[in-house]
Amino acid sequence: MDHDVLIIGGSFAGMSAAMQLARARKAVLVLDTGMPRNRFAEASHGFPGQDGQSPVAIKARLREELSAYPTVRFRDEAALSARREGEGFRVTLAGGSDVAARRIVLAYGVRDSLPDLPGLAERWGASVLHCPYCHGYELDRQPVGVLARDEMAFHQAMLLPDWGQTTLFTGRAFHPTDEEVQSLKSRGVQIEETPVVELIGTGPALEAVRLEDGRMVPLAGLFLAPQTAPSSDIAAQLGCELRDGPTGPYVAVDQMQATTVAGVFAAGDLASPMPNATLAAAAGVMAGGAAHRSLIFDPDFRPQNGRAS
Repeated sequence: MDHDVLIIGGSFAGMSAAMQLARARKAVLVLDTGMPRNRFAEASHGFPGQDGQSPVAIKARLREELSAYPTVRFRDEAALSARREGEGFRVTLAGGSDVAARRIVLAYGVRDSLPDLPGLAERWGASVLHCPYCHGYELDRQPVGVLARDEMAFHQAMLLPDWGQTTLFTGRAFHPTDEEVQSLKSRGVQIEETPVVELIGTGPALEAVRLEDGRMVPLAGLFLAPQTAPSSDIAAQLGCELRDGPTGPYVAVDQMQATTVAGVFAAGDLASPMPNATLAAAAGVMAGGAAHRSLIFDPDFRPQNGRAS
């Protein structure tokens, strides 16, 4: 067997898993495509000890730390396919080679599908945002908006007045109930039903949105909940159960980050309905430790007791 554990994904979750295994002196290979979900953001906020640092810098530092452990290797390559083979797994890489491992940790994250609006994609991660806890403070109480995709917009719009005067753009995607309208009004949220057709300003900054009727609404930030999907189909190839989350499917795991397939663990945005850098790192710690323990207590892939929840 080439490796004790293969980690597919080299961002916060994957490298946190690798750290636990490295310190147990296990042979670990981390596959990293260099395309983390947070690559569009200039700074990561709310990550303990790293507030305000760029995700690129945090990731580089983590990789430097891991490189000090002699049992850890990195390959900047994608996994194309994976299958059970004997006492472990065999994974085919984009370059055509194969690697074998006794256990797998899936940490390749998700990809976002954004609304098709002029000016939106180039502002993603700068002034078009998904998380007020991550990015709201830096907008400095300027006007903000919520672009509705579905009923999740109500939740976002209720939160956002703590970061700035808020307008909920319902368009044709969401129609709040009378009770929801009253709740929004109690928070000072303006409700705008006319669809947004364009984002205005010198990108990546945002100055306003243009509505279908030609009106302009000044904004410094626009929040939305993008549709998400796993950035690879490796989990599905292995037979891992997927669940429907509020923005898209995610891999089902138990409290130890074990999937429904013995020997396969998952962590990060891929395995959670709630994306967050700190939570991803914590889940990676759990997945790494659980993969290590499984090598000791379940060396022959005995069936799991129960299913992931």
